[in-house]
Amino acid sequence: MSEKTLQHRIDGPDDAPVLVLGASLGTTWHMWDRQIPELTRQWRVIRFDLPGHGGSPAYPAASIAELADRLVATLDDLGIDRFGYAGCAMGAAIGAQLALAHPQRLSSLALVSASPRFGTADAWRQRGVVIRTNGLDPIARTAPERWFTPGFAAAQPAIIEWAVQMVRTTDPGCYIAACEALAAFDIRGELGRISAPTLVVVGSEDLVTPTADARTLVAGIQDAALALVPGTSHLAPVEQPAAVTELLIRHFSTSWQDKPAGQAALGATPPKPVLDPAPPQQPQPQPPAVAIEAPAEQPEMVRTGSYEEGMKVRRAVLGDAYVDRAAAAADDFTGDFQDFLTRVTWGEVWTRSGLDRRTRSVITLTALVTGGHLQNLAVHVRAALRNGLTPAEIKETLIHTAVYSGMPAAGAAFDVAQRVIREETTPED
Repeated sequence: MSEKTLQHRIDGPDDAPVLVLGASLGTTWHMWDRQIPELTRQWRVIRFDLPGHGGSPAYPAASIAELADRLVATLDDLGIDRFGYAGCAMGAAIGAQLALAHPQRLSSLALVSASPRFGTADAWRQRGVVIRTNGLDPIARTAPERWFTPGFAAAQPAIIEWAVQMVRTTDPGCYIAACEALAAFDIRGELGRISAPTLVVVGSEDLVTPTADARTLVAGIQDAALALVPGTSHLAPVEQPAAVTELLIRHFSTSWQDKPAGQAALGATPPKPVLDPAPPQQPQPQPPAVAIEAPAEQPEMVRTGSYEEGMKVRRAVLGDAYVDRAAAAADDFTGDFQDFLTRVTWGEVWTRSGLDRRTRSVITLTALVTGGHLQNLAVHVRAALRNGLTPAEIKETLIHTAVYSGMPAAGAAFDVAQRVIREETTPED
């Protein structure tokens, strides 16, 4: 197996149609164990592990698109062209990406505990900072709170311990890369291009990908149905295996298309596989595809050149919250400077290939301390953590700077950096 493919397991008859199952971040293909006996009655089931999960080699993937491409390469090696797909959480993101990038390969799609955008980019990158500083143990210990309802956790201590150990044994670098991939994942503006018959499954108690996210998916996808699993949290296939299995069997049995997207499927058009058991609700407003829009009075010519790439890098390094505040504070007087800053600093300098972001953060911290710009130091200490510097490396940078820029400047910088590092690297309770 190479960096371009994924570790996988095959169960079921060799001559049956193929159904691929994708796991959640921090889990292995074993999260689908309870579905296998029933699903393999009709399908040849292929499960795969994310990089660095379970026994999978630690070849980090930079994006959801790259993971989808690796899965397609794996299926190509197996000689598989058409397949159905069901994924949970990050596995669902891979499924949605498959539907967008390889629609001709998908016969049918199920998205479990899914969202068109999983939380915020800042939250995912913050999780990466915590892992670099403290390892995976804090994430592992709190995983059951995110994945299961309190009643299930109390009644199933063995499953809770299994879940914690799965996260603990994941490769930290691959987990951080997955966090970065989810930080960049946002298909809210592309849902209308998903043409595969889709079932969206959500637990009624899921706080990670709540029902509002599921309804956004159903509202945006051309042919989608919603199934709400009562009394269930995020890892629905583990917490309610029988209910999820029944939903998957019903969906894939009735919606399977054996011709590529754009061609008519054989047989009569099947009914919707499930009905939403929740009471009718008002349609959820779909969030905008772009977080910040240009002020109407700003001339279009200002936002040309490398502005878009600059804004992308600026958000990745400084965080959405900081950039949103800066954009909201811009007015007729400061707006042009904000555009200039984004295009030149972030679109032309930070995007140059000669230095990586870690090195640029070291240089930036040194320059800010030397110039006495402590008002900008805190945001760039946070940026350095997001760019992969550890607290120990930031400390060494400041000590080295003290020799050449003066002890008072470095001492004041240590005060700022210590406060920021404590805030950013303390795991949430």
